[in-house]
Amino acid sequence: MELKVLDTKGNYTDKKIEFRDDIFFKKSYRHSIYLEIKRYLLAQRQGTHKSKERGELSGSTKKLHRQKGTGGSRKGDIKNPIFRGGGRVFGPKPRKYIIKLNKRTRNIVKKSIIEQKLVQNKIMIIEDLKLNTPKTKFFLNLLKSLQLTNKKSLMIIGDMNKNLYLSSRNLNNFKLLSVSELDCFSLINFSYIILSENSIKKIYQLLSIYI
Repeated sequence: MELKVLDTKGNYTDKKIEFRDDIFFKKSYRHSIYLEIKRYLLAQRQGTHKSKERGELSGSTKKLHRQKGTGGSRKGDIKNPIFRGGGRVFGPKPRKYIIKLNKRTRNIVKKSIIEQKLVQNKIMIIEDLKLNTPKTKFFLNLLKSLQLTNKKSLMIIGDMNKNLYLSSRNLNNFKLLSVSELDCFSLINFSYIILSENSIKKIYQLLSIYI
């Protein structure tokens, strides 16, 4: 499969990038994708939720009324969970939501998603971008020339560039990542992927991992 390299105005150049079909997977890894997305989303949770149980509340421990003879139920003290402000039964406690997934599986998932995007023609390759100063208008014009305005698109560059990052961070439906920061959730969450020329070598290494 060959993809032509675009310039910043959306025009085709004479450069071509080839992705060999023999390195593509021949089967689906949907369950692995599910596990990796689940792992990523769980890792975003802080797990600091906490409610106080009966023994952790401050308050009187005096029995509200005698056990029998009142015609009412047995209530114990004011910290009883049946009262407003009482302790909570089986409430949340701080915990870690992190689950482990081996590195090989994560790499397989990245490779599988990129291949799906290639087959669906949702990957574009553009020339390397250079900015001396942050300029958001540059990215607005770039997305317009690529016909990706108001479409969820992810740009992957070889190494993080501060000016490029500052220029793109306020854009809706757009995200800029370096290859080292690439995660499976971003790959699957954004409809279109834009690769810069300096990221191709690292992306190709990812696609060529031993299976």
